[in-house]
Amino acid sequence: MRRFAAIIWTIALLVGRGAAAQELVSSSPPLETDSQQPATDQTPTTRTGLIEQQQAEKAATLVPAQPGKAEAYVTRISDIFLGGQMRWHAFFRSAYSGGGFTMGAGYTQFVSPTNTLDTRGSITFSGYKRIESEFLAPNLFDRRGTLSAIGGWREATQVGFYGIGLSSNVEARTNYSFQQPYGSATLTVRPARNLFFVRGGLEFTQWNQNPGSGSVPSVETKYTPQTLPGLGAHPVYLHSTASAGIDSRPAIGYARSGTMFDVTFQDFTDPSSDWGFQQVNYEVIQHVPILRDTWVLSLHGLLQDAYAKSGQQIPFFMLPAIGGGDDLRAYASWRLRDETSLLLQAEWRVIVNNFLDMALFYDTGRVAHGLSDMTVGDLKRDVGLGFRFHGAIATPLRIELAKGSEGWAMVWAASHAF
Repeated sequence: MRRFAAIIWTIALLVGRGAAAQELVSSSPPLETDSQQPATDQTPTTRTGLIEQQQAEKAATLVPAQPGKAEAYVTRISDIFLGGQMRWHAFFRSAYSGGGFTMGAGYTQFVSPTNTLDTRGSITFSGYKRIESEFLAPNLFDRRGTLSAIGGWREATQVGFYGIGLSSNVEARTNYSFQQPYGSATLTVRPARNLFFVRGGLEFTQWNQNPGSGSVPSVETKYTPQTLPGLGAHPVYLHSTASAGIDSRPAIGYARSGTMFDVTFQDFTDPSSDWGFQQVNYEVIQHVPILRDTWVLSLHGLLQDAYAKSGQQIPFFMLPAIGGGDDLRAYASWRLRDETSLLLQAEWRVIVNNFLDMALFYDTGRVAHGLSDMTVGDLKRDVGLGFRFHGAIATPLRIELAKGSEGWAMVWAASHAF
């Protein structure tokens, strides 16, 4: 009897559990399948549906991120100066060396994916002016050729003239001025990329020499056309150039290694006058990196030799000259002039960081009446310290202090030394 009662109790318990399970299944919502139609009720019935509803509600209220005032200002400046394929840029190249602090700007426009047209101008406080346009095609002949075509006009108002020869006196300075319209085309070809190059150019230009301004006497008050060839002359030159050399520097505007050697022949022809002459330049640059480029020994030499054509003369303002912020840095611009000039420079450059170099430098040079008169005696010399703010391929600012036999000089330049 007890066993029968236990069996009945067990069967009842199993039946009760089964009924409860069936009730739970019947009260649960049906599972969605791919074949089922979406529910018409706005309330999602699955976790996936709930997430999708939340995303839809958020998307309905989303708005684009609004830049702050500073970000908007920077973006606007970027659009103006660097927007699209056009840009404004600074231009600090003076019309002529010795003009003083230069201000200028240019506007570059891409006329093709690689070719540019750059229109630029500059002015100095002493009245030096320059305006020109350059068309540049840098990727000719499978990127082995570069074509530059320039047209412009410039004026220098107070160019220094101290006399001709090494014995000229700094106290004898006079000034002259000139105006020059010009148009030129230059083609550079590198048969072996980044090493050997050849260059040819043709320029049509007129030099209009005029009285000078400034605090010192004008040149015509001290000289006459008989004592100074070219005084008051206005030669119109067809100027042709031909160069050949090697150049392994990573960039012209800033380099820590590499070699450059260049020989350039120039011909100045004026069919309407007797101011024709020719000139040959020999230039060499060597950068020797030390201790993984942290130090660099840089050497530079330049020899210029000009000679008049048969029965003609070289105007005084076209004679080779040295002196100024790019060569004899403790001496005034155009300090020494004659038919032949020699310049030698050495620098010990210390790399401070990726944007700043310091340099100890030594310059020496002289001029002579001809190549046969050039000796290593009576050289003008200077020493100095410089700071160069640079990028990977250019030197936009160079500040130097130099000391020579004629005193101290401070150099502010917007280009590399060499």
